[in-house]
Amino acid sequence: MILYWACNKPKLRKPVKNKRRRQKLRRRISDRIFRRREMQRDVSSCNTYNYGDALYWDARYVQDALSFDWYQRYSSLRPFVRSFVSTSSRVLMVGCGNSLMSEDMVNDGYEDIMNVDISSVAIEMMQTKYASVPQLKYMQMDVRDMSYFADDSFDTVIDKGTLDSLMCGSDALLSAPRMLGEVSRLIKPGGTYFLITYGDPKVRMPHLTRSAYNWKISLYIIPRPGFKRPESCSSSAKSCMEAIPITSEGMLPHDYVLEDPDSHFIYICKKKDEEEAQLPSYPLMADVL
Repeated sequence: MILYWACNKPKLRKPVKNKRRRQKLRRRISDRIFRRREMQRDVSSCNTYNYGDALYWDARYVQDALSFDWYQRYSSLRPFVRSFVSTSSRVLMVGCGNSLMSEDMVNDGYEDIMNVDISSVAIEMMQTKYASVPQLKYMQMDVRDMSYFADDSFDTVIDKGTLDSLMCGSDALLSAPRMLGEVSRLIKPGGTYFLITYGDPKVRMPHLTRSAYNWKISLYIIPRPGFKRPESCSSSAKSCMEAIPITSEGMLPHDYVLEDPDSHFIYICKKKDEEEAQLPSYPLMADVL
């Protein structure tokens, strides 16, 4: 019996000893949990961690100071950014965290990027890191109150997961319109709100199409990093740079099929001039969150 056990003993998973690998593993697990909660649109399931609270993010950045990009890296988003944001634009990066995206944009020729985040820990870390990069500025700020900036201060606002974080907060129905109202106020006429999110049109369009924002919205869909199309898939590859048609109700066409169920949705919200027609407003439904 002892000999049998010695030859057939179960293999135990080796502990992850490398600190950097452990931190990356924790981030991947946290990102997965965050994605599942957001995809479920269930406020009660999001409240375990209050992603809209500064204390949560301060504690997270104290524990894990390594740079991390939510959802997509700049290399994947570059075709969209270069298409809709000129290098001379004054850009506001909301919920910047310790992402490398702003640095990558500066390396790609962008000249003026203001980065804000609710976490003072993240901001102090990034201010120190980029003290010698004049194109990058960092300020601690709650995106629900950006009164420090005057109206029409920016050409572009980029949001990579920040609205999603607020949608997982305990006061999502109050926080989301407060943030979006501030974003709309800060964007110049003709400027753009660049939103990268897990929220499909059913749950995002009711928030984005309120008449007060006066946005003309285009939708794009991009697979998650590392997604591989099944070899058995006979359909031709969809171009990520082709805008997705939206129905009159603000939804995806009923026959539209996501190649990657965990795709990211990119909403390009252009602020219209006052004389342009208003967008229809889609009512909030019980299952929007």
